[in-house]
Amino acid sequence: MTSKPLLAVEDLWIAYDRIQAVRGVSFAVGDKEIVTLIGANGAGKSTILRAISGMLPATQGKVTLAGEDLLSLPAHVRTQRGLAHVPEGRGIFGNLTVEENLRLGAYARRDEKIAGDLEEIYQLFPRLGERRRQWGNTLSGGEQQMLAVGRALMSQARLLLLDEPSMGLAPMLVREIFKVIKRINQQGATILLVEQNARLALEVAHRGYILETGKITLAGPSQELRHHPQVLKAYLGGS
Repeated sequence: MTSKPLLAVEDLWIAYDRIQAVRGVSFAVGDKEIVTLIGANGAGKSTILRAISGMLPATQGKVTLAGEDLLSLPAHVRTQRGLAHVPEGRGIFGNLTVEENLRLGAYARRDEKIAGDLEEIYQLFPRLGERRRQWGNTLSGGEQQMLAVGRALMSQARLLLLDEPSMGLAPMLVREIFKVIKRINQQGATILLVEQNARLALEVAHRGYILETGKITLAGPSQELRHHPQVLKAYLGGS
């Protein structure tokens, strides 16, 4: 990445009580890039996303979106600035219909394009269009993941934070979700992806960062990381 980043994270520290979960992490995401954070459970990946979106406070450090300081803003204002977080576990509203969930993603918008954007979501995820009147809690796990991503897209976010989008899904649905991630990026979305399926994450991402016990130990273009001995051994089943 040579241009000025859309998201810049500098010397980020995050603690749970007295446990330092993230220690001096710095990375960047360029406009229209997919960047992935890869690491074992407990490495700090989801913690970083929560701090960026405002779900967790940072101990110290700096996070900017298009040059604006995010850490001084409450979570709902960060959303208004163009940040959308699809959390691990999806976080949809089971007692609302598919369409009601999607419209919630556009709650802060005041433009006249919401109906048109809804139809675009249904084109991107035809199954959601078929189930637009169904309750969220009647959807399969894959459909709920589609709904969570669709709801984030309805906010017209400048940056999508995707946390473990493949978790709990059958292999066929995992492939489908990753095809959609690639497609929405090709349509102009910028994505920061946290994913345990390192192979698929590195297939769709432009660049990646490897996290171990709260610190970045390796970074580079995805093509290089896929062939790096450390990544092959720890995450891709190679030697």
